Amino acid sequence: MEASMVVPRLELLQVADAVAREKGIERDEVLEAMEQAIQKAGRSKYGHEHDIRAAIDRKTGDIRLARYRQVAELIENEFTQISPQDPRAKGLSTGEFLIEDLPPIDFGRIAAQTAKQVIVQKVREAERKRQYEEYKDRKSEIVNGLVKRVEFGNVTVDLGRAEAMLRRDELLPRETFRVGDRVRALIYDVREEQRGPQIFLSRTHPDFMAKLFAQEVPEIYDGIVEIRAVARDPGSRAKIAVVSNDSSIDPVGACVGMRGSRVQAVVGELQGEKIDIIPWSGDPATFVVNALAPAEVSKVVLDEDMHRMEVVVPDDQLSLAIGRRGQNVRLASILTGWDIDILTEAEESERRQEEFRTRSKMFVDALDVDDVIAHLLVTEGFGTIEEVAYVPVEELAKIEGFDEDVARELSERAQAFLSRQNEELEQRRRDMGVSDEMAQIPGLSPAMLVKLGDAGVKTLDDLADLASDELLEIVGSDTLEGEAANSIIMAARAHWFAAADEASSEAGEEAAR
Repeated sequence: MEASMVVPRLELLQVADAVAREKGIERDEVLEAMEQAIQKAGRSKYGHEHDIRAAIDRKTGDIRLARYRQVAELIENEFTQISPQDPRAKGLSTGEFLIEDLPPIDFGRIAAQTAKQVIVQKVREAERKRQYEEYKDRKSEIVNGLVKRVEFGNVTVDLGRAEAMLRRDELLPRETFRVGDRVRALIYDVREEQRGPQIFLSRTHPDFMAKLFAQEVPEIYDGIVEIRAVARDPGSRAKIAVVSNDSSIDPVGACVGMRGSRVQAVVGELQGEKIDIIPWSGDPATFVVNALAPAEVSKVVLDEDMHRMEVVVPDDQLSLAIGRRGQNVRLASILTGWDIDILTEAEESERRQEEFRTRSKMFVDALDVDDVIAHLLVTEGFGTIEEVAYVPVEELAKIEGFDEDVARELSERAQAFLSRQNEELEQRRRDMGVSDEMAQIPGLSPAMLVKLGDAGVKTLDDLADLASDELLEIVGSDTLEGEAANSIIMAARAHWFAAADEASSEAGEEAAR
């Protein structure tokens, strides 16, 4: 039954060394793959039901083939287990293995082919594992490679020790590569997938531009100048916000370089993408004004709750501020993180006049006053009847042309108007069938209750079923904030928890009996 191995012992180790060097993996991993291949061939010869294991001596290359059987009191599989009463298991405890050496096997053609497949598969798995371990921590790093294949616009890049994918949507517009071209790109993702680790590259990612500047500008590499934000319209235009940690160094000048040499190097790599380098500012209004360059800005109005900003520009600067197909304002919005509305001075003036007229008419109608008093109130910044009703009378009296009697009369008329309005809303609420329990929840005004009734929310359960964003949508986010909406919904759900506690208490008493 004995036969010699086809592969001489020392040559086996030499083959393992050669494969390990070529594939860049550990020698042990190659030898483990060979052991599994010999094991598989051994099971094919002696029977797959046996537990046959192979071991290759790491120094001499000797192959040991053996059958393993575990000592067990209860025999479930006679091929892999042996009873402690069996003479061959003498001296072995339960759980230990009886190891019986088998003669080395002669690899037949089919066995050799099977062994080769196992070795190739295991080497490939080890290679993939090495590739993933090497690249998993290299996200956001720029790499250089050679184009290996181009299929349907997707480019496969040879990085030397791995292959990476540069998908068509991660290429710059109108950018084409041919086999053998050099390519520089950013590793933006490394994922383990069924077909092995996949390395994904990008030339359109904002970080690609930031990393290119870090390569071209020593001050960025050294941390003196920081890139705080990047917004890109790949291949067309980009904005990059920079700040200096050293007051003696101009961050914009450092990025532009002598006669624009540094920024031109980045522009050249990005196929002529126009880059605006702007100074970052911690003040949102200043940052937005900088971001809208080269357009000039006359005025900025912030709405911090909505995270929105109104920017007023001279009439002749409108097209420059918006940019071709809205590109300039869109990039400025991405860069700053604020929603930006652009208005011309003429539009803003017209809108201000319209607001002035609307508010004046509201005061004339609600307070039964003439245009002069209404105009004075609007000019002083009053925008609602509530403000007139609840501001201290002394404050109202300070308005030029008012005395304390006029101020008191206005305050009383405003309070009377609000009282009548609330009575009307309260009646409408009852007519709609909105429950009294809902009306008792703190934070819900009569106007809100009417809006909820219009939306079909009429009971505590209806209100409790709402999410906070649904409540804000019904009553209007300008009248209620997110935290207040959550408090109202939790107050509406309180009776659910009370009922659950009562049921639990009753169950406990029943069990005690």
